[in-house]
Amino acid sequence: MNATVGVLALQGAFYEHIQLLKQAAATWSSGSQWEFIEVRTPQELERCDALVLPGGESTTMSLVAARSNILEPLRDFVKVHRKPTWGTCAGLILLAESANRTKKGGQELIGGLDVRVNRNHFGRQTESFQAPLDLPFLTSSEEPQSPPFPAVFIRAPIVEKILPHHDGIQTEEIGRDETVVAPSKVAKDAAARDAMANDVEVLATLPGRAARLAASNGAHINPEKEAGDIVAVRQGNVFGTSFHPELTGDARIHSWWLRQVEESVKRRHEIEKR
Repeated sequence: MNATVGVLALQGAFYEHIQLLKQAAATWSSGSQWEFIEVRTPQELERCDALVLPGGESTTMSLVAARSNILEPLRDFVKVHRKPTWGTCAGLILLAESANRTKKGGQELIGGLDVRVNRNHFGRQTESFQAPLDLPFLTSSEEPQSPPFPAVFIRAPIVEKILPHHDGIQTEEIGRDETVVAPSKVAKDAAARDAMANDVEVLATLPGRAARLAASNGAHINPEKEAGDIVAVRQGNVFGTSFHPELTGDARIHSWWLRQVEESVKRRHEIEKR
């Protein structure tokens, strides 16, 4: 299989993503041939079978995307064609159907994940931190015990709420103060509908602040009452992480995601041949 993976290169840590994607592809012998490109124009986006939206500044990314005439093609890529897409930090904000702590007119969303994100949940850049995360989705028969992932959080969002799935716009979110909502886009062809999912799957949580404080004091709390912050989700073939895997040098999530891309591209080709 030949596949082209693009990384949106309007702003943010796109170079770091490309380096880890290359590292992941080089250490994973699947037989597929990969090409990794920087994406700045609609023409470059058209070449892509999958896309990464990097960490950075989501408002700046959306403004540059609009001025570069690539914002609507991005929405089509994610929501109409439903091609595999992964957003990290700012990329997760852009992929959310709703984002709060946002002034209206100051942020455009792409959408694709039926979630509401809380921007800058952990505070300013000076309050950035790294935390070991247990990521069960990284375990496999080849690697049954995956060590914790060194997740880097920089002015990071979290998934504040899982929203009900709609084929159109999230109307109940529109009236919320300081909240923006992604415009409606509907998947049209069979391959796109096959790549969708009505339910958002929570892939990782960061133990809540009370839980971290209790643990540091040697205490225990009821995990049901302190479930923690949602920091990784997937809905069909759209994937989002609050943290920055591209800044760690650890290519495990990139390797896992390329496997998801490979499966998705192969399935799309099968459906299109029918």
